[in-house]
Amino acid sequence: MVGCSRAISDGRPVLYDIVLAKSSGEAYAYCLQPMRIIGGTARGRRLRAPRGLQTRPTSGYLREVLFDLLAQEVCGRSFLDLYAGTGAVGIEAISRGATRAVFVEQDRSALAMLRRNLEVSGFRDRAEVIPLEVLPFLRRAALRSSRFDVIFMDPPYQRSGALAALSLAAATRVLAPSGMVILEQSLKAQPISSPDGLARVREVRHGDSILQLYRQEAA
Repeated sequence: MVGCSRAISDGRPVLYDIVLAKSSGEAYAYCLQPMRIIGGTARGRRLRAPRGLQTRPTSGYLREVLFDLLAQEVCGRSFLDLYAGTGAVGIEAISRGATRAVFVEQDRSALAMLRRNLEVSGFRDRAEVIPLEVLPFLRRAALRSSRFDVIFMDPPYQRSGALAALSLAAATRVLAPSGMVILEQSLKAQPISSPDGLARVREVRHGDSILQLYRQEAA
């Protein structure tokens, strides 16, 4: 699954899930119901996205799989959403009990929709939006001794900075000692090895996407 947007009657784009079905070797995309928060206190509220596919949101199915895997890792914890896009993952985390979430995104159109989605979901007071590139943010967070219990990163498939971001998160101790990092990548992306300080503990594949879960290695 991937995501798309389509304008509705008042001109505002609404985020949709796409189901890709192959027939005679070709892929056909079918836009379905608007994407919504799928669990927690804001369950059912709609999320919006910029026009076009430059912002590739995590599908509803993958979000459901992700939070089933995280289980009790989110409630009462801090959440960092890197390459946040529309904020769907971080907003889902707040809806499911995260005490706060920090969203890092540099694209202007995505930032506008991210802030709108926070207002619509009612979570603006539990969120911080950082309009910055991921690597400079991680360096700044380290200097400020910021730590997060859960870090989610979904770098753009066409220019993945996954290894650099993972390595920096591990080296700077931005991840809390008992925390977890989740990386979403395309199966077509270059495979990466676990950076020093992080151990891969779980991997889930669906369609053309893969979720990898990491924890800090024992000292």
